[in-house]
Amino acid sequence: MLHLRQRRDAVAPATTRWRNTFEENLEQWPHLNELVHCYTTDWVKDENKYGHYDSVGTPSFHNQIYEGPDTDIETEMRLAGARQTKGDDISEDDIPSTSGRQFMEGADGDLLPSDVPKHIGQSLLPAYEPAFDWENERALIFGQRIPETPVLHGMKISVKVQSLQFQAGLAEPFYGTMCLYNRERREKLSEDFYFHVLPTEMQNAKITCEPRAVFYLDAPSASVCLLIQLEKHATEEGGVTASVYSRKDPVHLTEREKQKLQVWSKIMPYKESFTWTIVSLFDSSIGAASVGPASPSSPLAPSISGSSSHEGVFDTSAKISLDGKLSYSNGNSVVVEVSNLNKVKESYTEESLQDPKRKMHKPIKGVLRLEIEKHQISLADLENVSESGSITNDSVDPGDRIVDSLSGKYPSNGCDDPQGSNLRVVSPVLGNGANQHGNSDFNADDFHAFDFRTTTRNEPFLQLFHCLYVYPLTVSLGRKRNLFIRVELREDDGDIRRQPLEAIYPRDPGLDASFQKWGHTQVAVGARVACYHDEIKLSLPAMWTPMHHLLFTLFHVDLQTKLDAPKPVVIGYAALPLSSHAQLRSEINLPIMRELVPHYLQDAGRERLDYLEDGKSVFRLRLRLCSSLYPINERIRDFFLEYDRHTLRTSPPWGSELLEAINSLKNVDSTALLQFLHPILNMLLHLIGNGGETLQVAAFRAMVNIVTRVQQESVDDAERNHFLVNYVDCAFDDFGGRQPPVYPGLSTVWGSLARSKAKGYRVGPVYDDVLAMAWFFLELIVKSMALEKTRLFYHSLPIGEDIPPMQLKDGVFRCILQLYDCLLTEVHERCKKGLSLAKRLNSSLAFFCYDLLSIIEPRQVFELVSLYLDKFSGVCQSVLHECKLTFLQIICDHDLFVEMPGRDPSDRNYLSSVLIQELFVTWDHEDLSLRAKAARILVVLLCKHEFDVRYQKPEDKLYIAQLYFPLVGQILDEMPVFYNLNSVEKREVSIVILQIVRNLDDASLVKAWQQSIARTRLFFKLMEECLLLFEHKKPADGMLLGSSSRNPVGEAPASPKYSDRLSPAINNYLSEASRQEVRPQGTPDNGYLWQRVNSQLSSPSQPYSLREALAQAQSSRIGASAQALRESLHPLLRQKLELWEENLSAFISLQVLEVTEKFSMMAASHSIATDYGKLDCITAVFMSFLSRNQPLTFWKAFFPVFNSVFDLHGATLMARENDRFLKQVTFHLLRLAVFQNENIRQRAVVGLQILVRSSFHYFMQTARLRVMLIITLSELMSDVQVTQMRSDGSLEESGEARRLRKSVDEMKDETKNAYLLKECGLPENALVTVPEKMTENRWSWSEVKYLSDSLLLALDGSLEHALLAPMMTMDRYAAAESFYKLAMAFAPVPDLHIMWLLHLCDAHQEMQSWAEAAQCAVAVAGVVMQALVARNDGVWSKDHVSALRKICPMVSNEITSEASAAEVEGYGASKLTVDSAVKYLQLANKLFSQAELFHFCASILELVIPVYKSRRAYGQLAKCHTLLTNIYESILEQESSPIPFTNATYYRVGFYGVRFGKLDKKEYVYREPRDVRLGDIMEKLSHTYESRMDGNHTLHIIPDSRQVKAEELQPGVCYLQITAVDPVMEDEDLGSRRERIFSLSTGSVRARVFDRFLFDTPFTKNGKTQGGLEDQWKRRTVLRTEGSFPALVNRLLVIKSESLEFSPVENAIGMIETRTAALRNELEEPRSSEGDQLPRLQSLQRILQGSVAVQVNSGVLSVCTAFLSGEPATRLRSQELQQLIAALLEFMAVCKRAIRVHFRLIGEEDQDFHTQLVNGFQSLTAELSHYIPAILSEL
Repeated sequence: MLHLRQRRDAVAPATTRWRNTFEENLEQWPHLNELVHCYTTDWVKDENKYGHYDSVGTPSFHNQIYEGPDTDIETEMRLAGARQTKGDDISEDDIPSTSGRQFMEGADGDLLPSDVPKHIGQSLLPAYEPAFDWENERALIFGQRIPETPVLHGMKISVKVQSLQFQAGLAEPFYGTMCLYNRERREKLSEDFYFHVLPTEMQNAKITCEPRAVFYLDAPSASVCLLIQLEKHATEEGGVTASVYSRKDPVHLTEREKQKLQVWSKIMPYKESFTWTIVSLFDSSIGAASVGPASPSSPLAPSISGSSSHEGVFDTSAKISLDGKLSYSNGNSVVVEVSNLNKVKESYTEESLQDPKRKMHKPIKGVLRLEIEKHQISLADLENVSESGSITNDSVDPGDRIVDSLSGKYPSNGCDDPQGSNLRVVSPVLGNGANQHGNSDFNADDFHAFDFRTTTRNEPFLQLFHCLYVYPLTVSLGRKRNLFIRVELREDDGDIRRQPLEAIYPRDPGLDASFQKWGHTQVAVGARVACYHDEIKLSLPAMWTPMHHLLFTLFHVDLQTKLDAPKPVVIGYAALPLSSHAQLRSEINLPIMRELVPHYLQDAGRERLDYLEDGKSVFRLRLRLCSSLYPINERIRDFFLEYDRHTLRTSPPWGSELLEAINSLKNVDSTALLQFLHPILNMLLHLIGNGGETLQVAAFRAMVNIVTRVQQESVDDAERNHFLVNYVDCAFDDFGGRQPPVYPGLSTVWGSLARSKAKGYRVGPVYDDVLAMAWFFLELIVKSMALEKTRLFYHSLPIGEDIPPMQLKDGVFRCILQLYDCLLTEVHERCKKGLSLAKRLNSSLAFFCYDLLSIIEPRQVFELVSLYLDKFSGVCQSVLHECKLTFLQIICDHDLFVEMPGRDPSDRNYLSSVLIQELFVTWDHEDLSLRAKAARILVVLLCKHEFDVRYQKPEDKLYIAQLYFPLVGQILDEMPVFYNLNSVEKREVSIVILQIVRNLDDASLVKAWQQSIARTRLFFKLMEECLLLFEHKKPADGMLLGSSSRNPVGEAPASPKYSDRLSPAINNYLSEASRQEVRPQGTPDNGYLWQRVNSQLSSPSQPYSLREALAQAQSSRIGASAQALRESLHPLLRQKLELWEENLSAFISLQVLEVTEKFSMMAASHSIATDYGKLDCITAVFMSFLSRNQPLTFWKAFFPVFNSVFDLHGATLMARENDRFLKQVTFHLLRLAVFQNENIRQRAVVGLQILVRSSFHYFMQTARLRVMLIITLSELMSDVQVTQMRSDGSLEESGEARRLRKSVDEMKDETKNAYLLKECGLPENALVTVPEKMTENRWSWSEVKYLSDSLLLALDGSLEHALLAPMMTMDRYAAAESFYKLAMAFAPVPDLHIMWLLHLCDAHQEMQSWAEAAQCAVAVAGVVMQALVARNDGVWSKDHVSALRKICPMVSNEITSEASAAEVEGYGASKLTVDSAVKYLQLANKLFSQAELFHFCASILELVIPVYKSRRAYGQLAKCHTLLTNIYESILEQESSPIPFTNATYYRVGFYGVRFGKLDKKEYVYREPRDVRLGDIMEKLSHTYESRMDGNHTLHIIPDSRQVKAEELQPGVCYLQITAVDPVMEDEDLGSRRERIFSLSTGSVRARVFDRFLFDTPFTKNGKTQGGLEDQWKRRTVLRTEGSFPALVNRLLVIKSESLEFSPVENAIGMIETRTAALRNELEEPRSSEGDQLPRLQSLQRILQGSVAVQVNSGVLSVCTAFLSGEPATRLRSQELQQLIAALLEFMAVCKRAIRVHFRLIGEEDQDFHTQLVNGFQSLTAELSHYIPAILSEL
C-alpha cells in the first residue's frame, strides 16, 4: 500500500550532507528535530494513488479479405508472408505512436487453456480502441490528478583529471581546484573540487583512482565554464622558479633541478598559486533560451577551439557537439586537452581574471587532460523516468560521431587569449564497462560539488545541508611579506589556548577524511596586497550561540632553507562572530589585532587590543551560508522558536507568542516560505493534530494561507501545485508514529469551519481558500489515514498479505461525513451559479472517495457515495449532471469499485448498478454532450477491464460481464432511448453490449431471451443494429458517398474525424500521430520512401507534404470530410486505420454470429421465449449477415453455423411461412457463388448443398427449392453483369457468369464434394440426410444434377439473351429464339415462364408473325390450365389439356405439383385463374384468325365454351357460337377455292461460316408469311447477317439447293443456302416418284401442323450442268424439324435430313403420272350441286391446257423422244420400258375422258377452246404412235 521511497537526492551530494558533527542533543530543539526528520527520513508514497494499470499486449490484426478489387490481396498476402524476411518488417518504431501502448503483437489466441470458452472471433474492444491509452483517457477527466513528475534541473557534468604534463617535465606535485563559474555574472556556481597531480616517483601505490567531480547545471549556457586553478609548493628563494615551466625552448628540467624541487616540496607545506584557466563547456551559439536537457548541441567542448598549428593533429578545429542523441549519456566522454594555462605573475583577483589588460607572463608550456562527460539527470535520480518517458540504453558506436563534428572553424571566444586558446579534442572515449548503463554512472567516491543555486531557487529544500564557505580575499599591509591565513571555528573567546572545533572540511576528497580543526590559505609571495582565492568550508553546529566565531590567524613564512624547515611567524589575528552575519552572502572587512587576549570578542576585552595599520579594516573576506536548518528569514526563526517553547512547554500556557508567530507567517517572503515549506507544514499539522482549539484554528488558517500562496505564486499553472503534490505524496509522514495521526484534528477544524458557514456565520475569505485548496486537505486526510493503517498492521501481518481495510472510529467518521456533506452542498449551490470552483471541488470529493476505497472499510465509503448520489439523484441540470458523471467516472476508475458493497450485505455491487442507472438516465438527457460523455465513460471502463493484466482470467471477465449485464436489460426495456442516440454514441453502446454479451456465460445470456417474445426480438434488433453501425464500407463506396459524409457547415466537429466506425479516441490519436509524424532515418527529405505494404498502398508520386497540403485545402473547403482527412494521413497510419476498421467490422459480425449460434442451440431445446413458428430472430440476423459486405474470415465461420442452424431448425426455416427468408438466402448464396474469391465461392456452393440437403430431409424432393433457386437466379441476373465487351466491341460472357456456371457445376459434382466440405470445415457426412422414421439416406445426386442443370439452363438463357442485346432489332429470329429459350429455362416457375412467353408473343406480333404469336398465347393458357387441372379447380380436365396439345405440342402433358410449389412471395398460383386462361385463349383465337388458321380457332373456342357453360354466361355463349359460325364458313371458303389455299411458305436455310457462331453448319426451316417469295427472304437474311461480318469475312448466298460440302468452301467467306421447301402431309408417300402438286392434298380440315418438309433437286451424273431428259436425275430431300410449325418461334432446327434419288426414267414416269393423277382428281371430285360447275370447269381447263394443248406437247413428246427412240431405249430395263409405256397410255386415256367431260360443261363461248383441245389431242396421239404403235388401238 504505502511504500518507502529513497529520497531523490538529485542535488544533494554526499559530501555536503550535514552530519551532526558536534553530537548535539537535538531533542532540546524540537523544531530542529522536525527539520532533520523532514530531510532525512525516507519518503512514504502510495504507489497506487494514481491508479494501477498494466496493459496486456495488443492482439495482432491481419488484413481482412473482402470480395471486390482486393480479392487478390489474399494471394498477395500469402506471397508477401513467404517473401518478407525479418529485416523487411516495418518496425513498429517507424510508426508514430502517441499512446503508451506500443502496438506489438500480443499472445495469440491459440495459447488459451482448454477451459476458456472458445469464441468464433477475437475480442472487439482492441479493434474498437486500438490505441487505448489509459493514462490519456484518465487525463481527460475533469480535475484529473497527475502524479507529480520530478522537476528536472538540467544536467550533470562529470570531470576527471587525467593527467598534467609540462614541456619541462613534472618533477613536483601540483594541486588544483575546479568549479563551475559564470563568466558573465562573475560568480561561482559550485563549491571547489580539489585534485592533485603527483610526479610518478612520488605516487603512492594506494591511490589508484582519482575521483571524478560531478557538477550540476540548470541549463547549458555559453557563460558557464569550468574555472581551474593550479597551485604548487611555494617557490624557494634562490631555488628553481616557476618560470622554468614557461621557457620557450623545449628544455627539460635537469636532474639537479628535479632533485631540488622534490626535496623542497617535501619541506615546504604551503602552496602558492601557479596558473589558472577557463574551459568553456558550451557552444556560444546556445542562447539562454534553449533551456532544457535536450538542447540541440548539448554538452561541452564547442568553443574549445584548437589552433591548427598545434602539433598538426587536426587540420581543422574540432567542434564536438555531444548531443544527447549521440548517446552521450551512456558513458561516452570527451577528453579535452587544455593547453592555454595562464601563468599568474602576481596574485590575482576574480576581477582580474576577466580583465583584458591583465598582466601575464609567457604562457605555461603544458597540457592538462580532462575527461568531461555530460549526463542527463540520471535514471536513478528520476526513479527510472527519463525525460522522454522511455528508457533508452542504446549504445552508439563512438567512431561514427567524430566525423559529423569536424565541421567548420569558429573564433576562440573561450578566453580572450591573444594567441588563441590551445585546446585540443583528442577523441571520445567509451566509459569503462560499468558505465555503459545510466544507473551505474557514478561511483561512491565521486565528488558531487554542492550547487550554490540550491539556496536561491524558489523550491522547497529536500535535503539537509548546513555549512559555511569562507573566502579570504585580500589583506593590505604596508610591507611585502609572504602571507598566509589560518581559519578556525571557536565556541567562545574565554580560553585562548583551548583547541578550536573540528569543523573544517578536509581538502582531500576521500570520504573517510575526518573534519579538521583549521584550514590554511595559499601563500601570497612577496606581496604588499596579498590576494587569496581559497575556499574554506566549515560544518556548522545545529544551533549557534553569540559566542561561536571564526578566528583568522595571519602568518608570514620565510621561503629559504636554513638549518631546518621554514617556520611561519604570526603577524596578527582577526575574529568574526557567526551570529552577526547570519545571511546568505556577505562581504566583510575586518581589522587585524596584533595579539589575542581572553574575551577578545566582548567590548570589555576589545579595549585592550592593539591593531595593525591603525585599526583600519584591511582584511577583506566573503562568507556564503548554505543551510537548510537555519532559516535566514526572521519570522520563520521566530515561529520555530515559539514552536520549540510550545512543544517543550516552556512558554506560558496560552501560547499567544506562538499565535503571533503563526499569524506572521503570512508575511514571510515567498522564497523563504517555499524553501522551508515542508517543515513549516509539518509543524502546523502537528499543532492542528494536538494543539488546543485556538491553536488548531490558527494553525489551520495559517496553513490555508500558506498553501494558497504556494498555489498562486509558484510557476506552474497546474490545478494541483507540484510542490504541494510532492509534499502530500512523498514528504508528508508521521515519522514512524512519532506523531499522532493528523486526520481527526484536520477534519474537526475544517468541519467546524464548514458547519459555521452552513449555519450562516461569517467565516471570512479563508473559507473560499479552503474550498479552492480542498484537494490538498482531502489528500492529506487520506494520506494520514493510510499512514496510520500501515503502522497498525505493519508488524502483525505476514509478508505478502494484503492489509485489511481499516474501520474509522465512529466519531471521526461522523465528523468526516458532516464535512463531506457540507462540501457537497457547496458543490450543489456553486454549480448552479456556474462556478468552475464547484467542478474542481466535485472532482476532489470524488478522488477523496476513490482514495478512501483503498484504505477504509468500503461500507463507510458507501455512506459517502450514497450521500452524494442522494443529493444529485435523478435527472439534474446539465452542470450538476456533468458533475455527477465526473464523480462516477473517477470512482469507477478504482479497481475496488467492482466489489463496492451497498447497505444490504447481499448487495455486492452498489456502484455498478448506480453507474448503469445513471448512464442510462444520461442517454435520455437533453444535453447531447453529456450523452457522449456517458457513452465514453462506459467504453473506457470496459476497455480498462478488458486490457488490464489482472482481469484476464475467464472468471474475472465473466464476473465483470455479469456486473454490467443489467445495462442490456435496461436498453431492451427502453429501446427508444437507444434509438435517439446519434450514431457515434450508438456505436459506443453497441460495442459495450457486444463485449458484455461476449464475456457472459450461456446461463446468464439466456436470461435476456426468457422474458418475452417481443423482448427477445428487441435483443436481436440490437444485434442487427450493431451489424449496421459497424458495416465495413469499402473506400470506393466512401468515394461515392463522400458528399453525404460532409458535416453541414456550421457544426464543424470538435476533433477531426478520420473514422466513423472506430472509437472517438482514435481521431485524437491519429491527429496527434500526424502532428508528430517522425521521418524514419535515412529517407530523403522530399518524401517518404514508402514500402508498398499491400496492393491498396501504391506509393504516391508526389511528395507527401504536397498531398497533405492538397488534402487539407480540400478538407477546409468541405468541412473536413472524413475522406479528405484520411487522404491526408501518412500511408502507414492510413493503412493501420483501414486495418483496424475492417477487423472491427469482422469481429462484430463474428460476435453477432456467435450469439446467433448460441440462440439457435437454446431454441432447439425450447428454453427461451421466441416465435418458434418462424424463428424470426435467426432469420432476421441471417439476412443482415448475408446482405452486407463481409470479409472472408466471417464467411469461414458463417457456414458451419449455417449448417448447424439448418440442422436444428431446418423444418421451420424451410417451411412455407419462411419462404421470404428462404428466397433471400438462396439469392445471397447465388450472389456469393459469383464472387471472385475462390474461398467464398466454394462456401456458397456448400451453402446451396446444405439447402438441398434440408429440402431432401423435410420434403423428400427438391422441386420447391428448384423453383426458389430459379426465381432468385432470375432476380440475380438483373444485378450481375453477365456479359462484357471484347476489345473489338462485341460482347462475350463475363467472369461473373463463368464463375456462377462453375459454382452451379460444382454443386452437382459428386467427386469434388468431400474436398469442398473439408475446406469449409464441415463434417464429411454433412449432406447425409436420414429423415425420422426412415433408414436410408434421402440425398440423391441425380436429383441434384437435375436441379443444377435447370439452373444452368436458366443461366444460359439469360446469357444468350444478353449477348444478343445489340442485335435484337436486326435479327428478329434470334431475338424470338432467345425469348423462347428463357421461357423454357424458367418453365418451373409459372410466373417467369408466362412472363417470357408474353415477351415472345409481343415480339411476334411486332413481326406480324400471327400464328407464332397465337401459339405463345396458347402456351400461356396451357400453363394456367395445367395448374388448374392439377389443383382440380376449374372446368377443364386432362382431355382438354390434350386437345390444347394438338394445337400447341409444347404444352406439357405431365401435370405436376410444381406449379403450386412456386407459391413464393410475389410468385405463384395466385395469378393462375380460369379467367386468365380464358383471356389468353381469346387472345390466341384473335391471333389465329389474323393468321387465317381458322381450324385452330375452332378448337380453341371449343375450350372456352365449357367455361361459359359452367357459368351460364349465355350472352358469351351466343358470341362464341356466332364466332364459330364465321369460322366454319371461312374454312369452307378456303377449301372451295380453286386456287389451293396456303397459309405460309417454308424455306430451308443453311448456315456455313465461323462468323455465324452457334449457327455454323446448321440448317433451319423458316416459316414465312405466304406472300414472301424466295427473293424476299434472300434479301432479308443477307441484310441481317451482313451486319455480322467483319472486315475479313464476306457473305455469299449459294444459289442452288445442292448438298454443301463444308470442306470445299472458301475460308473467310460465310455462306447462306436458301431453298424453298414444301410441307409434307402426315400420310404422304414420300417414296413416290410423282411430282407433288400441293393442291392435290387440300382434301379436308386436317390439322395444318407440319414437322416434315421436302424439296426436289434435279442433277446430272455426267458432270454436265444441263442435260436432256435422258440424263436428268432428281434428288428428293426430306427434312424433319425439332418440333412442328406453327411453333413458338419462326424457325426450327433441322434435326434429320434424308434424301432419295430418282433415275431419269423414273423422273419421266413420275412426271407423266403426276399429270394423270391431277386430271383424274379433277374428274372424280364429287361436287355438291350442279350449279357449282364454274370452279370445276376452270380447273379442268387449266390442267388440260397444260397437258394436250398443241404448244405444250413437248412435255410428253420429249419423254418419248428421250427414252423410246434410239440409243437411250436400249439402256432401259424392260421393266422400266413397260412402266413408261403404261404411264403414257394411261395419260392419254384420262385426257380423252377429260375432253369429253369438258364438252359437257362448256357453253358457247368455250367452243373454240374445245376445238383446239381436240386437235391437240389428235396430233399428240399421232406423234406418239411413232413410238408406241399400240396407242392407236388403245384409244
